Amino acid sequence: MGALSTAPRPMAGDIATQRLLPGESPLPMAPGDLGKNQVAHRIPAPVAPAMAWRRGLIVVSTAALTAAGGYEMYRVLQVGGVTVLEAMVLALFLVLLAWVAFSFASALAGFFVLLVHRPGAFAPDAELPAIASRTAMLLPTYNEDPHRLTARLRAIIESLETTSQGKLFDWYVLSDSTDPDIWVAEEKALLALRQAVGTPRLYYRHRGENTARKAGNISEWITRFGGAYDFMIVLDADSLMSGQTIVRLVHAMESNPSAGLVQTLPMVVNARSLFSRVQQFAGRLYGPLIAAGVAWWHGSEGNYWGHNAIIRVKAFAESAALPQLRGRKPFGGHILSHDFVEAALMRRAGWGIYMLPTLGGSYEEVPPSLLDFAARDRRWCQGNLQHLAVVPARGLHWVSRLHFMVGIGAYLTAPLWLLFLLLGMLISLQARFVRPEYFPKGFSLFPTWPAQDPVLAIWVFVATMGLLLLPKLLSLVLVWMRGSMRRQFGGALRASAGVLAEIIVSALMAPVMMIFQSIAVVEILAGRDAGWQTQRRDDGTVERRELYRKYGIPTMCGVAMAASAYAVSLPLLLWMSPVIVGLLFAVPIGALTAMPVSGRLFVTPEEREPPPVLRRANELSASADAGGNPALLELRQDPALLAFHLAQLPPPRPTRPDTVDANLAVGRAKIDASETFEEAAEHLSSREIFSILNDGSALSTVLQKP
Repeated sequence: MGALSTAPRPMAGDIATQRLLPGESPLPMAPGDLGKNQVAHRIPAPVAPAMAWRRGLIVVSTAALTAAGGYEMYRVLQVGGVTVLEAMVLALFLVLLAWVAFSFASALAGFFVLLVHRPGAFAPDAELPAIASRTAMLLPTYNEDPHRLTARLRAIIESLETTSQGKLFDWYVLSDSTDPDIWVAEEKALLALRQAVGTPRLYYRHRGENTARKAGNISEWITRFGGAYDFMIVLDADSLMSGQTIVRLVHAMESNPSAGLVQTLPMVVNARSLFSRVQQFAGRLYGPLIAAGVAWWHGSEGNYWGHNAIIRVKAFAESAALPQLRGRKPFGGHILSHDFVEAALMRRAGWGIYMLPTLGGSYEEVPPSLLDFAARDRRWCQGNLQHLAVVPARGLHWVSRLHFMVGIGAYLTAPLWLLFLLLGMLISLQARFVRPEYFPKGFSLFPTWPAQDPVLAIWVFVATMGLLLLPKLLSLVLVWMRGSMRRQFGGALRASAGVLAEIIVSALMAPVMMIFQSIAVVEILAGRDAGWQTQRRDDGTVERRELYRKYGIPTMCGVAMAASAYAVSLPLLLWMSPVIVGLLFAVPIGALTAMPVSGRLFVTPEEREPPPVLRRANELSASADAGGNPALLELRQDPALLAFHLAQLPPPRPTRPDTVDANLAVGRAKIDASETFEEAAEHLSSREIFSILNDGSALSTVLQKP
């Protein structure tokens, strides 16, 4: 790791930690073991009968709601007999209603959990527990802004130092960046950060080949350094965590030796565009209720979201090695959504996977526009569909398989909703243009009247929308009931107006996301790989040409739906208007929601009273010097930076003729043909510079040019 790193290099197998057998629980703490004003941060682990009762309640509730709704939908369609198209509509309705009912049942459980919840150990003024374990803080990065990255990292380090437990933590920035300028800027920013915080336990490592992406990055770290640590906390480039939260996570793991992973609920912060502010408000208001519900019935079979979580290194090293899926991309190769699989494999080995939805102090950011969100969502879609090959794996807990199916269903429901709408319109078109057969073949005393019950259909629609919207209203009820939370959201009136506005904006964007996700599913099934792109963090504005290009298909879908509905009747057009309006105006909606906005409508507690770690991170980000020179010029001008960079490079290895880096060979030829440094730097491509930065000899040659 070079001049900056003095970390030990034990192998993962060297770690010596005794864990309980699968199914055992740690002994409970005696009341006398607790200090004054201190509460044990033990992870709740309900006994098997209680957990079976909870899960049974969710399943029975889902089945009952689905059966009741399906029966009423059958009554709507059965007048005059159920045609083939109507049978298909009924089947799709049952699948989609089951999805909605399942989410509703889980959210309703979360409402009652939060209704009786008391802050207890996680209250801001509760005394921090003492900890003794060594923990590594891992920050994988890929072509991110180094200055903002280190600003957030410095804020976390400073927050943790205020707890007097900072000496137990080491910090690792694990870079997979492929942009040569960003790579060198990372090294420069890390040197400055190490000097600013004054800790020698800050390490940096750059991989020349980002094999298996983030999962491979973490796996390589565990192999080289994991044996020195009890736990690791994995961050994302946009992650932020308070020192108090980190200490409580470590204590939670220490208190439950059978726990392999504890996931926090990250809250969205720093939203600037209308789109991101809506996401921030919705996540902050509805997220705790949803998370409390799933944590209530998941128990020790929770899930992992890939960041802002603490992991027992021994458990991860022993049981979470990822398979490489057979076949070609997009279904084969390295698993993109690796976090779900890692959690399932750890649970299969007997380790508990938990969530602490009420802990707080965990933050993240969201993409600034609908297009940026859809691009990230496309990658997640491919990763979740890859799980189709993981679901049949032997030995997995049935709840882990359910996590996979829910993740897959999150994307398959989009084309199913679209198909449901199209079949409904086909039925209407059929009724409009195909002459009904009142007297079918065979003897019949009475004619067959092909008509549906419009009043009952409206009630089915209202009930379905109620299942979708009621969890949001229940979240608002919790805000109304608690004075401190009500003030944090700007008062009951402002919070209520925010919910109403969020429902409207989300309803306008939902049809567009339905089209985007449907296209993504079709592309993946057709064999198109999503790749891996860097996520934009700040500016969500989109050029006009890109707006028309990206939103063209949703707009054309809206035109086709509107024309088809109007061809049947004006009432059908009005009935379909919530979907059609969002599609017809996809371009202006996409442009408006990507623009920066300020106001008091979508207020969140972290926006009104930013926590210290968030306030510090934003101060550092605002004061950071974002300017920088090209990579070769930076290294030429800064001998200390050059020495550090060279120290990071692996020792040269003999290469065979068939493994020669073509970019390095071309780069060397351009260097030899150039008389000056400026001439060489001007003619080298980005890929050639990247290869040169990985080769100490070639780098020295170009930097020594006059």
